Amino acid sequence: MKSLVVGVRVFSVALVLTMLVVTGCQLNNNMEEGNDLETVEIREYEGINLSSIDAFRENSIKGPQNVDIESYNLSITGLCQEPKSYTYDEVIGSHTNYKKVSELNCVEGWRVTILWEGVLVRELIEESNPMPEARVVIFHAYDGYTTSFPIEYIMDNDILLAHKMNGLTLPTERGFPFQLVAESKWGYKWIKWVTKIKLSDDVDYEGYWESRGYSNTGDLDKSFFD
Repeated sequence: MKSLVVGVRVFSVALVLTMLVVTGCQLNNNMEEGNDLETVEIREYEGINLSSIDAFRENSIKGPQNVDIESYNLSITGLCQEPKSYTYDEVIGSHTNYKKVSELNCVEGWRVTILWEGVLVRELIEESNPMPEARVVIFHAYDGYTTSFPIEYIMDNDILLAHKMNGLTLPTERGFPFQLVAESKWGYKWIKWVTKIKLSDDVDYEGYWESRGYSNTGDLDKSFFD
């Protein structure tokens, strides 16, 4: 009887593998519709060819960060009347999720085109009831990295805090649990492993690379050096 069970299991595994090979395209389509099966990376979306998740270069300041998701909290703090603290599931499950294809351009000379999925940063900030004197949004990461933006950039644009890329949950090396999709900005503004969003009136604040000579605005159509 034990031999029969093992044989059935082997046959079942072989059958599943065969089905995945034959129906791979259909599986991709199901994922785009919100299926929970995360087994295949999406490489084309609405006619746009996407870069591989593996196309990134590792250039973080302290290497990939392993965040304990059970104790993780995303805080919205600073110049707001109702500071917030969200678990990972609360960020994703209590807010509308959006998809968008955006290109990340690194100052090292490489670029990637990725389908990002996440929540709008401005919706998180709005829930904290920001004070009128808040003029800057400062993002903090698990490894101590920081960067900032004028509050208008965040509130007037559809800026995502992403938890998925190409249909898959962010890998650890790509910023799990959250990476900022800082559209129209150089890659050093796309902060990974985000833990805190702080509202401030310090218009002269400089983040990690900005304090080392990089442009504080980080506009893609301008030099990244001041």
